[in-house]
Amino acid sequence: MESPEDEQLDRIDSLPNSDVLSSVSSLSSLLLTEDSPSTTSSGDIPTTSGSSGEIPAAVLEEAVMAVPRDVETSPTEELLSSEAVATSRRCVGKTNSSKRLYWGFTSVIGRRREMEDAVAVIPRFMSRSCDHVGGCTAPGSRTSLGISSVDFFGVYDGHGGSQVAEFCKERMHQVIAEEWDRETADPGYEWQTSWKAALSCGFERADDEVSSRALAPEMIGSTAVVVVLSGCQIIASNCGDSRAILCRGAQTIPLTVDQKPDRPDELMRIEGGGGKVINWNGARVLGVLAMSRAIGDRYLRPWVIPVPEVTFTTRTDDDECIILASDGLWDVMKTEEVGEMARRMLRRWRRSPISDDISPAQAVADNLKEIAYGRNSSDNISIIVVDLKSRRRRQLRL
Repeated sequence: MESPEDEQLDRIDSLPNSDVLSSVSSLSSLLLTEDSPSTTSSGDIPTTSGSSGEIPAAVLEEAVMAVPRDVETSPTEELLSSEAVATSRRCVGKTNSSKRLYWGFTSVIGRRREMEDAVAVIPRFMSRSCDHVGGCTAPGSRTSLGISSVDFFGVYDGHGGSQVAEFCKERMHQVIAEEWDRETADPGYEWQTSWKAALSCGFERADDEVSSRALAPEMIGSTAVVVVLSGCQIIASNCGDSRAILCRGAQTIPLTVDQKPDRPDELMRIEGGGGKVINWNGARVLGVLAMSRAIGDRYLRPWVIPVPEVTFTTRTDDDECIILASDGLWDVMKTEEVGEMARRMLRRWRRSPISDDISPAQAVADNLKEIAYGRNSSDNISIIVVDLKSRRRRQLRL
């Protein structure tokens, strides 16, 4: 028997485009009440263990065990190496840079009393030569010195209050850009090492500024999941249990792995530092916080740390979209389920009559929000969808 969500998708697949618009926004009116602040937006972008910042291989293998292995390289290798999926001799970055990049997002209070999530979309937050973002992975390419636009997407899920999440929304991309400039001042820099350092230092600087500026009490914190996107590379950085995934062909590939206190490597780190993980409505650091890394939460140092885990994934022509979201989505939907729904909706929209009212990426974000709410998600729900394969001719420009 089909689930209500499958029936909804089947109805959407058979509807004219105007009816799809109505279906996608049907529940939005219920969420966007006066006492439920929300943000929804879409646009397009023209484009010309532990504390080391690396996810242990065993953790990655567990996260991707459900992903189909129908390509020569495993998802684990894709996450750990920028060259693992360079399957074409032509320049992937040049092809992607010639296309517009479309995105959509939604952020709603849901069933919570307060809105503690924040979302950041910063198109063209940097412009760098291609060799600064992985160069060209095509053998023999001469385009590594071409200019690549670099875009920034971030989801921040606050806890205890919204102050830290709001600060990250306004400041995180700035400190990362500043740290990148500092890292590349040395002529002998290596791009991947420099990005790891820039992201790690950026996250820790944001954490330090929250404390030094006294922006929030020590018991307030936030997750931070960030994607830095160029024509060639997808660079993901994560602290906490917000999550980013990549839809590639028939695969749903995790770009991040949740940092939970009972994750074996995180549990070892916490207990090795004298802390405890207590099962109180789920595994929690000292029985309080349900994640092992975050911005803020200074009262739980040294067990809860602001050190991100960073992954690099080379873009391919099969990439469909990137989805970043807070746990208001992931608590009620599995990674593979979200990826399958996103693929179906995007493909439906790409072959449908074109409307300027809503982009395919925005339709996916809105529909995921509705499904999460319909499944009684008890948290704020924030979702960003980045369409990596859009070829629509008529779109609202940023």
